[in-house]
Amino acid sequence: MRKKGKELSTQLLWSGHTDRGRVRQNNEDAFLGVAVDAYEVRHLGKIGEASIDDADFVFAVSDGMGGASAGEFASKIAVEKITRMMPPLFKQRASGLSAGYEDVLEELFAAIHKALLYLGSSYEECEGMGATLSLCWFTPGWMHFGHVGDSRIYYLPADGGIKQLTEDDTHVGWLQRKGEINEREAKNHPRRHLLQKSLGAGHQFVTPQVGAVGCSPGDRFLICSDGVTDGVYDEQFLGILSENSGALSPAQHLVIEAIERSGRDNTTAVVVTIGC
Repeated sequence: MRKKGKELSTQLLWSGHTDRGRVRQNNEDAFLGVAVDAYEVRHLGKIGEASIDDADFVFAVSDGMGGASAGEFASKIAVEKITRMMPPLFKQRASGLSAGYEDVLEELFAAIHKALLYLGSSYEECEGMGATLSLCWFTPGWMHFGHVGDSRIYYLPADGGIKQLTEDDTHVGWLQRKGEINEREAKNHPRRHLLQKSLGAGHQFVTPQVGAVGCSPGDRFLICSDGVTDGVYDEQFLGILSENSGALSPAQHLVIEAIERSGRDNTTAVVVTIGC
């Protein structure tokens, strides 16, 4: 999805939260928030507000998979690889050596995929390890995104509504996009969590979905793992994120709501708002 960029307030407000849920013994989800320029990456807190005048901002959610602790390791590798690679990629894009954001994102995803494949083939305990990755890269006026797997990125424009920007890389997601099953049937399908594409996990080649959305003040973006969407229907996100959650951040409030409604999986959310 792409629309014309508009004049933008330079403030971003964000919150992130993750929980292992009510069933899983460990948390294989990971999330990341960083400010990046050509020289360094600055890790962000779970809650914050900052100007994007002098740096770009990157937020990501990854859901790992694999035996024992390999899934937890895989998601951490995915987000840490972003931290290491973003400054040179930022510098490359800014200098005009790259065709644009899409090429940079494809290079980043390819590097993460290669790293996970190498570890999976080199160590028995890492065999089959893989991860989803949904990433949002904020620059003045635009959000550029890359995605592989069944974590999701949603766009909640200031004038109302919600749109899922990413496509689930599952057969069940494909059936839903074709209109053969509805959202309720997709949530209860026995094969809903079987991925057709992920980073690592023995896949030889992986091409990420990439795109961009023009941002306006008041627009919100949600990045979340499938633990959130397992418990919350698309039409419910607006209501939950608009509720007065008291001392809870928007992401923490959403994760708690999702766990109360399901809690079968690790549950992670990052909410980013374009400041007014």
